[in-house]
Amino acid sequence: MSIRKTPFVNGEFYHIYNRGVDKREIFMDDFDIQRFFQSMTEFNVLEPIGSIYENSFVDKQLGGGASKLERLVNFVAYCLNPNHYHFLLEQVADKGIEKFMHRMGTGYTRYFNDKHKRSGTLLQGRFKAVHVDSNEYLLHSSAYVNLNDRVHQLGGSASKLVKSRSSWGEYVGEGKGGVESDFCSKDIILDQFKNRKEYQNFAEGALMSILERKADMKEMEKFLLE
Repeated sequence: MSIRKTPFVNGEFYHIYNRGVDKREIFMDDFDIQRFFQSMTEFNVLEPIGSIYENSFVDKQLGGGASKLERLVNFVAYCLNPNHYHFLLEQVADKGIEKFMHRMGTGYTRYFNDKHKRSGTLLQGRFKAVHVDSNEYLLHSSAYVNLNDRVHQLGGSASKLVKSRSSWGEYVGEGKGGVESDFCSKDIILDQFKNRKEYQNFAEGALMSILERKADMKEMEKFLLE
């Protein structure tokens, strides 16, 4: 196995993303989305939990006991699109990103293949990682990830079965309450703005800039998953 060009360091931030093999959809219905989100919670612990099913996935409320355990990573933002996902993560434990992504990818693939009667690889190779090495980059990455469905102009017609899901609602105060409304570590971003509305204006302005420039910016090629 080749060594990653991007080393993962505790306390640093990374844009993590991947898509379905052959650009296939990895979420076929709302329960798939829910199961993937459950993976984002349950596999983000120092000690392996085994399978989600064996830990009473059906009966346990979203987040369960795993949210109270020591984490491998902190989620700053995320977006789940029909055929790919984006995470903005802070590593908080040694090899945290690698451990978390391996557990989550393996667990979700096993679930997906069993449910949808398929076999083989679901995701396109190893997940991609970009080091977010400045505060300006962090702020713009949060906008890119939070609003990624708009970047790809997915909208409501992205899939007949499932729409994109992201942490945008958490940032602008439109969460439904409970675990999901407080899933991300948002203070690193929101503390730099007077209020949520100011961040919303910044993020939507940054998105417009991204959309206007993405055709000419080679730098954006490492972000985009069509």
